Amino acid sequence: MTTQKEISRRRTFAIVSHPDAGKTTLTEKLLLYGGALHLAGSVTARKKERATVSDWMELERKRGISVSSTVLNFDYGGYHVNLLDTPGHNDFSEDTYRVLTAVDSVIMVIDGGKGIENQTRKLFEVCRRRNTPVFTFVNKMDRPALGTLELLDEIERVLKIGAYPMNLPLGSGGDFRGILDRKTGQAHFYERTPGGTFRAPVATHGGLSDPVVKDALSPTVYAALCEEMEMVEHAGVSFSPDDVLAGRTTPVFFGSAANNFGVQLLLDGFLGYSPPPVARANAAGGTIPVTAAPAADSADIDNANTADNNLIDPNFETFSGFVFKIQANMDPRHRDRMAFVRIVSGKFTRGMTATLARTGKAIRLANSSNVFGRERTTVDEAYAGDVIGVMGTDSFRIGDTLSGAPGIVYDEIPSFPPECFAYIHNPSPANYKRFREGLTQLVQEGLVKLYDIPSGHQKISLLGAVGPLQFDLVQYRLESEYNAASRLEQTDWTIVKRIQTKDGAPADEKGLHIPMGAKMALDKDDCQVLLFPGDWHMNFFIEHNKEVTLAD
Repeated sequence: MTTQKEISRRRTFAIVSHPDAGKTTLTEKLLLYGGALHLAGSVTARKKERATVSDWMELERKRGISVSSTVLNFDYGGYHVNLLDTPGHNDFSEDTYRVLTAVDSVIMVIDGGKGIENQTRKLFEVCRRRNTPVFTFVNKMDRPALGTLELLDEIERVLKIGAYPMNLPLGSGGDFRGILDRKTGQAHFYERTPGGTFRAPVATHGGLSDPVVKDALSPTVYAALCEEMEMVEHAGVSFSPDDVLAGRTTPVFFGSAANNFGVQLLLDGFLGYSPPPVARANAAGGTIPVTAAPAADSADIDNANTADNNLIDPNFETFSGFVFKIQANMDPRHRDRMAFVRIVSGKFTRGMTATLARTGKAIRLANSSNVFGRERTTVDEAYAGDVIGVMGTDSFRIGDTLSGAPGIVYDEIPSFPPECFAYIHNPSPANYKRFREGLTQLVQEGLVKLYDIPSGHQKISLLGAVGPLQFDLVQYRLESEYNAASRLEQTDWTIVKRIQTKDGAPADEKGLHIPMGAKMALDKDDCQVLLFPGDWHMNFFIEHNKEVTLAD
């Protein structure tokens, strides 16, 4: 198969949702269809049941939530699918946002009984800013749910996007009888299955006029369904694949992930209308040489030797990609460190040499892996759209660009200012080396930000995080992975700003009017920052220190 054909069959997407909407459950049901799993797990699994593959970290299994993004992949229907499961909890939203830079489309899971929730709204706004196509799965229809028209109206009103129902639910809760596929007119009847194991649903092709459908529903539910169908046909948005790809319309599917109902229709519909790998902006611009690129098949060369200086096409023959995640100690038997790389263009070959754009250093990519949750296998070849893990080097940082030739830089990874701060102390001097090693690694992963506060002849470590649950994860991983206990001391600071002087020189702390409760510190780049308890303190500083400015 040619490189271009391999790229065209890639589908790389993330699943996002508010906590407890069923994101991880849906992820595992999708893996069943790809043959990647033979037994679905459960985030509330009993001891004898299989634990979820996507939630591989012990803390995730204990708490029943996802706290780290996970890469999973499988083949289905001629497509090679790269699925990125993301943390649902708001405290880990920064990890989720990084993952969204590495995908080409998104499946958004909504709890049918709750509608659009706060975290769903935030994640959708990120997708909107990136023009990422969004597909919607309304989950838990076997439980009491909002009305179909109410859910569709809420999606359009709150998210400001057209909502096109690909199928309609036949009731909900105790009255849930199945779904009606609008494209085929086929009704799929719901049957609860133990543990959500797959069973082909009973179906009929007669649509609403089929007596089998009418007899399966109560008169009230049937009348409501007829009204809903008339409304969406005459007053709803029309379906346009171009609008889906442009992020103007979201196809909406209904079902129950826990009972594996409606999931296959979602998967088939998603693969039919989602985009292959998309072009990415080149922040460097300039002329891009291709002499260092690997050889490509002759059928792939239409635009392989040319590239828009500001846009890198997936079929451009030069290999390039960016690091969007770093994870240490995925294998408890080894002290490993894996960089997750989204391939943007060309073909990756194990053992090839790539340039690290930040340093200009050539790095041989010999220890490369195909990642499936916690498991990994050696990968010899990969293509634009794929996500690979690269082991064995401390050179990588989140946001780094790798390419087969100079002149390519991706500026994809967003950064978010912390809103919670806590001192972290090492209670055992004998464990200092393990404590510092573990803390340094977790900061490099982007789990938290680290600041140093001068105190006499030493520096006190301060952690900054989007949410307090990140502090719990830091302490848990220090203890479980590095055998290093820690002690946290909460602070009242909620804002951090970098200090900038007109000449770029460090500011003289003694010459600044710093309000009571604020504190100066150093960030990871040894740049001066100020920590404030709130907006009043920050505004006071700005008003009384005209010779310096504050920046994020």
